[in-house]
Amino acid sequence: MIQLEFRFEDRAALAEERFEHPHPHVQRKMEALWLKSLDLPHSLICQICCISGNTLREYLRDYQQGGIARLKEVRCYRPTCALVPVQTSVEETFQKHPPRSVKEAAARIAALSGVHRGLTQVRHWMHRLGLRYRKVGMIPAKANPQAQVQFRQEQLEPRLHQAQSGQRRVFFVDAAHFVLGPVLGYVWSAARVMIRAPAGRQRFNVLGRWTR
Repeated sequence: MIQLEFRFEDRAALAEERFEHPHPHVQRKMEALWLKSLDLPHSLICQICCISGNTLREYLRDYQQGGIARLKEVRCYRPTCALVPVQTSVEETFQKHPPRSVKEAAARIAALSGVHRGLTQVRHWMHRLGLRYRKVGMIPAKANPQAQVQFRQEQLEPRLHQAQSGQRRVFFVDAAHFVLGPVLGYVWSAARVMIRAPAGRQRFNVLGRWTR
């Protein structure tokens, strides 16, 4: 068993830091050593602090080797993702051009950063960035009557007059019906992407065309 002697100054520091220290991991260390200074058995200290016997012995050795200063050291290992250094640039790229699939996102990340990750890892990483697989929305876009009138007056009617005078040929074909409506897909984005497009109720019948 590790034998420790607690000075009066250390007891006061332990009593204070177990509540006042900003890091909760250090608070737990101080609490365990404070209870040890009261000569409580190790099993009870482990039960109160919710730690194992090996962890308590590690705390005791730290205090024995470096005192209160050693207990304040935070040596928790937290692995970091290799994509963290390029996270900002990847986010900006995805905001401008949202990827259509996780496979596309993985390929673009590898091209930007040189870091290759599997599809599951890329999917989890995009979820942490706040990206979701959302369906593209549609904002109805109204026709521009002024532009249509301008096209008829400046382009269509002059060509028809040229065809009447024999300067141009016009070929008539069977009617072709065009129903304007976008094909909406899904992309990975932080917010739903909206595009301007006809509502799908506009139908145009093309009865002929002209050639130059």
